Amino acid sequence: MKTLQRIGLLLAALLLSAGCTSKMEIIAHRGASYLAPENTVASAKLAWEKNADAVEVDVYLSADEQVVVIHDRTTKRTAGEELDVAASTTELLRRLDVGSFKDTAYTGERIPVLEEIIETLPVGKRLFVEIKCGPEILPALERIVAESGRRSQIVIIGFSLETVTASKQLMPDLPTYWLVGTKKDEQTEQWIPHDKGLADQAAAAGLDGLNVHWAGVTREFARSVRKAGMGLYVWTVNDSAEAARLAKLGIDGLTTDRPGWLRDELAGAKRLF
Repeated sequence: MKTLQRIGLLLAALLLSAGCTSKMEIIAHRGASYLAPENTVASAKLAWEKNADAVEVDVYLSADEQVVVIHDRTTKRTAGEELDVAASTTELLRRLDVGSFKDTAYTGERIPVLEEIIETLPVGKRLFVEIKCGPEILPALERIVAESGRRSQIVIIGFSLETVTASKQLMPDLPTYWLVGTKKDEQTEQWIPHDKGLADQAAAAGLDGLNVHWAGVTREFARSVRKAGMGLYVWTVNDSAEAARLAKLGIDGLTTDRPGWLRDELAGAKRLF
């Protein structure tokens, strides 16, 4: 294992030494979710302690029209008890323990409302809010952003092009990115590169850029995004050599479950040269 780690660090160093000088934003995926229970206040606070540049969280609209922070459509995976988030009130959702599934040290951690996560934001940091449902969440989300006093620190992302386009129209000043995944070729088992036309789609929708799965990012794809004048973020990277490769391509930022570890790995690679 140590040999593999050394090889990864060496590869990262070689890639970084090849010419990447731009600052790459490190975004904590659902907070510092490798160590703390995802999408909780605890994971957000730990991400800031780990010097993340930003935190990413997932949101749904509850039955009482509150913006709650959770990744799945139901609470089963993180709480053990299955409630449909959209059909449940915030009060009912917040009775559940979503910390102990990760570690007993986090027993009693609750599903936060978005306002609680925003309150953790340090000066100069950002919060990426991933919309997991449809445009029905937007009025409540806009109200929260308006009342937060942190408007300049909020970024909107989502897989639904319709929803993120509607969000950008409602909140044009907020940076807004379209999330896109990738697949493997059934014959070769190789990752399929992202379509260079995605940037044009995002631009036509009035968005600020793309946030794509790391495995489909090629040099040609990155160039096509830049040519369209779009921003480029990637998810979810937990490998230092891959992070270094992407940094060399000039991406704006990446999402990772391990923000502190990855930053240290990349810094260590740079120190080798």
